[in-house]
Amino acid sequence: MASDPGSGPAGSTAADAAPSDAAPEAAEAPKPPVRLLLVDDEPGLRTAVKAYLEDEGFVVTTANDGEEGWTVAQELIPDVVISDVMMPRCDGYGLLKRLRADERLGGTPVIFLTAKGMTADRIAGFQAGADDYIPKPFDPDELVARVHNVVRRQERLLAEAARFADADIGAMAKQITEIRSMLGTGGAKKAAPDVKLDFTPREASVLQLVAEGMMNKEIARRLETSIRNVEKYVSRLFIKTGTSSRTELVRYALEHGLVE
Repeated sequence: MASDPGSGPAGSTAADAAPSDAAPEAAEAPKPPVRLLLVDDEPGLRTAVKAYLEDEGFVVTTANDGEEGWTVAQELIPDVVISDVMMPRCDGYGLLKRLRADERLGGTPVIFLTAKGMTADRIAGFQAGADDYIPKPFDPDELVARVHNVVRRQERLLAEAARFADADIGAMAKQITEIRSMLGTGGAKKAAPDVKLDFTPREASVLQLVAEGMMNKEIARRLETSIRNVEKYVSRLFIKTGTSSRTELVRYALEHGLVE
C-alpha cells in the first residue's frame, strides 16, 4: 500500500525537513563590563560605594590609598579610576600624576571623589587633569551617571582617534595635506597668556607628530608603541584642548604655539 504523500519521511516537505531549532543569526557580542578602580581610605565609604556600583553592573576593584591604587592600576588597567583626594602615603593628585605619566594608563578617565568641595579645589582638580569632580556627600545615582558619562566620552574619543588609523588612503592623504597646508601658512603663534595645558612628555611628542601629518600607525612606529596607545594619547589631547578632530587639534596647537 502506498504511503500517504502528506505524512511520514517519504512525504515530508522542505519546510518539515528543516530543523525546528535552527541556530539564530549570530548576535553582536555584548560589551565587557566597565572595570572601575575605587581608591579611598575610608573603609565604610569604600564598601558602600563598591556595593552600589556592582549592583549597577560595574566590576569594581578597591585600593586603600594612592600608593596601593597605583600598584593595582598597573595590574588592572581599569576603564575608570574613582579616587579620593586626601589620603595617606599618596594622595589623589599624586596618583593622578602617576597615571597621566604612564604610557598604558595616561588616557584613563579619573573622577575625584572628595570632601573638598570649594570652587578653588574643583578648579585645582581639573587643572591637574581630572575628568570629573564630585564633592562628598554625594548621590550614588549621580556618581553612576557621571561614570557612564566619562565612559561614553572616552569611547567617542577613542573611536574618533581610531577612525584615522583605519581611514582609506584618499582620506589620509587629504587629512595630511590639510595639516601640512596649515603648517605652511604663517607658522605658530605665541601661546595666549590664559592657556595653561599640562602635557606629559609622551602627549607632547604625539601632538608634534600629529602636527607633522603622521597617522596613528606611523606615530606608533616612530615612538615604538602600539596603535591603541597612540589612540589613547590622541583622545587625551582632544580632551585637554577641547577639540574633536585632528584638524581642530593641529589648528589649536598652531594658534597657541604648542608645536614647532
